[in-house]
Amino acid sequence: MGTGYLLDTNVIIDFCAERLPNSSYSKLNSIIDNSPQISVINKIELLSFSIVPDQIILFTQFASIIPLSEEIIAITIDIRKKYKLKLPDAIIAASAINHDLTLISHNLSDFKKIEELQLMDSYSLA
Repeated sequence: MGTGYLLDTNVIIDFCAERLPNSSYSKLNSIIDNSPQISVINKIELLSFSIVPDQIILFTQFASIIPLSEEIIAITIDIRKKYKLKLPDAIIAASAINHDLTLISHNLSDFKKIEELQLMDSYSLA
């Protein structure tokens, strides 16, 4: 398992809205304070709402954004062919796989079938 984490869009939204269980906040605070990483797709999703809270804008300015690369594109294509995943989710998963990061998400149903992906539920972090 990789030592870093990629945070999915729903994790950032739930964290900022204080919807996560108390047990998850300590772990996420540590990740966000040290090395928050998101894919370019997460940044697009987070900033595409008609009203974007300042907290989310600040987070996207502070976070490391993983851009598309030829390697991520190739992994995304493989994921789409093998698992029939939607393009945004396939890019997010490919970004985590390519950078040996554990994806933290509460959207497990879309990601759990990807054998190569290390996945954690944002609602059961400790």
